[in-house]
Amino acid sequence: MTVYRAYTPAAYEFPLPEGHRFPYYKYRGVAERLSGLLPVLDTPNLSWAAAGMVHDPLWLRRWRRGEVSARETREFGLPWSTEVVERARRAAGGSLAALHDAFEVGWGANLAGGTHHAFADRAEGFCLVNDAAILTRAALRSGLARRVMTVDLDVHQGNGTAALLSGVSGAYTLSVHGERNYPFRKEISSLDIGLGDGVQDSEYLAVLHAQVLPAMDAYRPDLLLYLAGVDVLAGDRFGRFALSLEGVRERNRLILSWARNADVPVVTMLAGGYNADHALTIEAHASVVLDGLDVF
Repeated sequence: MTVYRAYTPAAYEFPLPEGHRFPYYKYRGVAERLSGLLPVLDTPNLSWAAAGMVHDPLWLRRWRRGEVSARETREFGLPWSTEVVERARRAAGGSLAALHDAFEVGWGANLAGGTHHAFADRAEGFCLVNDAAILTRAALRSGLARRVMTVDLDVHQGNGTAALLSGVSGAYTLSVHGERNYPFRKEISSLDIGLGDGVQDSEYLAVLHAQVLPAMDAYRPDLLLYLAGVDVLAGDRFGRFALSLEGVRERNRLILSWARNADVPVVTMLAGGYNADHALTIEAHASVVLDGLDVF
């Protein structure tokens, strides 16, 4: 019997000012929602060597030591602490552990990650190390895959991932995002699909059928990385789309069913979700695993 599992950094916290907008609550909430449905394990620590596959080692060393400027922490969106750096490594470590699961049983799940705004030497938007880029490099370097495709369905463009993997042979980056939303300076992915504000289920799912699934068919990756952001939901504080929970779940099932039918290992990462309704954020994030359990 195949045993699927998920990884969470929920036990690793870091200090935040009162009222900060970082959605701490969702990581523990998702882990609790899934408890009993599959093993939920603490994330291992990402090694600095693994982070150095895509990030500047000197820049990483400055972050380890706290030798960062006010501007850098402002762009990161979180105050520096040894704990916040540790938490970033734990979140990415969960994605790397999920990568090993994907090649072993077909699917691996990280209940965090999707830190797609991190560049080689710049942290942005709560993202310090870029797990999708690290997984891509690790899979290509090890020979586990020859073609790795990142399908980023967070409402914000995966600008860091696009920049880090630009020109990398065997790497394909696809981003469906709000054209008028952050980041306001977009990078160039292998395929960028920018949509207008207020997109609802029918239009969004039509885009997946017309453009995303055909791109996946055409590229035919050996490994799929799926950033299942739920900031596409109506009511998200930082999103401008208007999907329903059922629309998000149909999106998940389309991507995961494609991977299952094509026999392509897939890693799922949570990415963004900041809904005014905290319970909805938790349920939507948990849904990618619930849908994965149904599909696989």
